[in-house]
Amino acid sequence: MNQGVSHYPDIAYPVSIVSQFMSSPRTTHWATLEQILCYLKGAPGRGIWYRNHGHAHIECFSNADWAGSKIDRTSTTGYCVFVEGNLVSWKSKKQNVV
Repeated sequence: MNQGVSHYPDIAYPVSIVSQFMSSPRTTHWATLEQILCYLKGAPGRGIWYRNHGHAHIECFSNADWAGSKIDRTSTTGYCVFVEGNLVSWKSKKQNVV
């Protein structure tokens, strides 16, 4: 496998979606969580690869999906920070109000 290239799905998105229902999960949320855990169990040794991209830039990106949730019409905002082309920090947050 080539470093930095993954042939496996990114779990960040499904984890972020299912984590929104932690305070009152339903059966479908538990089933999704079981699928995520089965995937992780079957993919040991996977992780984030850091490599030299030949520059010393620091890049930051942010975005919002204004009222993007079809369930409650709240927005999600997020950011990510890259140092020398490698992801070092990220966060997304569902807003409390519409």
